[in-house]
Amino acid sequence: MSIETRAADMSFTFASPAESKNVRQIDVPTLSGNIVIPAQSSPLLGVLKPGVVTISESDGNTKRFFVSSGSIAVHPDSGVQLLAEEATTIDNLDMKACEDALVDARRRLESAQDDKEKAEFQIEVDCAEAALQAASSVS
Repeated sequence: MSIETRAADMSFTFASPAESKNVRQIDVPTLSGNIVIPAQSSPLLGVLKPGVVTISESDGNTKRFFVSSGSIAVHPDSGVQLLAEEATTIDNLDMKACEDALVDARRRLESAQDDKEKAEFQIEVDCAEAALQAASSVS
């Protein structure tokens, strides 16, 4: 009798420099405050907080994305790498869904049983508040 084991599936995201594009500036919400990263910026590392990332493209167009969390790195060659846990264009945010998420997150925070739950649910509240603010900027 043989026992067959199967490895569990995992989520995989593949990003490649070949998919990158040149931009003029990136505005990023970080735990240290909002950072404006122009072309030819000095190296830095940052932790994203919930908010809107604004990308000013070389052709003059601007794109805005809501991010929940993540990190940003500016490399010595001025290349920028932004990794977001969740991201969507702000046009995809639904005001009612954001309001409902905030109400639910606040309810869960109020019923938290310990410090760990309080911290987790506070993060949910912060993210929902930022998403609602981003959604209201579209309306």
